[in-house]
Amino acid sequence: MSSLLPVTGRTAFVLAGGGSLGAAQVGMLAALTEAGERPDFVVGVSAGAINAAFFAADPCDRTVEKMGKLWRSITTRRALGLSWRSLLGVLGLSDHIASPAGLRSLLTTDLGYRDFSEAALPLFIVCADLLSGEEVLLSQGSVVEAVLASAAIPGVFPPVSVGGRLLVDGAIAANTPIATAIRLGATHLVVLPAGFSCAVTRVSGGALGRAMHAITLLGARQMLHDYERYAPMSEIHIVPPLCPVAYNAFDYSHAEALIGRGHASTREWLAAGGLNERSFPGPLVVHSH
Repeated sequence: MSSLLPVTGRTAFVLAGGGSLGAAQVGMLAALTEAGERPDFVVGVSAGAINAAFFAADPCDRTVEKMGKLWRSITTRRALGLSWRSLLGVLGLSDHIASPAGLRSLLTTDLGYRDFSEAALPLFIVCADLLSGEEVLLSQGSVVEAVLASAAIPGVFPPVSVGGRLLVDGAIAANTPIATAIRLGATHLVVLPAGFSCAVTRVSGGALGRAMHAITLLGARQMLHDYERYAPMSEIHIVPPLCPVAYNAFDYSHAEALIGRGHASTREWLAAGGLNERSFPGPLVVHSH
C-alpha cells in the first residue's frame, strides 16, 4: 500500500473508471503517445486501473497497440465471467454474481509483469475498503490483485483481500482520482475519462447494468466536483470524452468503435491546443440525448 509520499515526477495520467467504455482510453492513449506525451506516473481506478497497469509496463505506441488488440478480443461473457453459478448470487446464496476469472487470466497471461516494482512507470491503483468505503491506494505488491480489487464492483464481483483488508471497486471512493494524483505530487494532470452512456434510451433491468450505469453517472458528477475544487491549485487537462455514447457500460462488444473514436477525437483535441487550455468538457456534465 502507498504511504502517499510524493513521487519524483510532476506529470500524471489519471485514468477514470467506466466499465466497457474504458476502451475509449486506449484510443486516447494512442493519440497522446503519438504526440510524444509521457507522464511521470499513472493513477488508475476500475477499468482505468486495467489500462493504467498495461500502459505502465512500457508507455509506448507498441504497448497501446497491444492494449487495443486485447480490448477487441474481450467478450462480455469473458469480462464478467457470467455462468450458471451467477444464479447463486441472484438467489442470495453468494456475495457476487460474476467471476473475476476472465480478467485474472487476461492479466496473468498478457500483462507481462507481476509486481508494482517491475513497471516502467510508477503505478498507483485506487481501491475502496469494503467496510468503510474509504480510498485505499495500492503501489506495492501484486499488480494483478490490485487491479482485480479496483474493478470489483460490490455485489457483482467478490471483494479482494489485500493486506488484511477486503477491497472493492475504487470508483466507490474516487472514480476519477484527481485528488489522489495531486496528493502524490502531480502539478500537471492529464485526465482520461471513460465517459458515460449518455445516449442510451433505457437502463438495463439487470443488477449489473444498473450498477454500472449508476457508477458512471456518479463518476461524472464527482469529476466536476473535483475539477472545481483542485483546478485553482494545479494544471488539470481533461481529454474530452466521447459523446454521444449509446453503448451500455457492461457491453464489451463495441471496443473497436470506442478505440477509434477515442483516438480521432483526442488527436483533434491535441491539434486544437487542448493541452494549453484548462476547461471542463461539456460532455462530462450529466445529460441525455
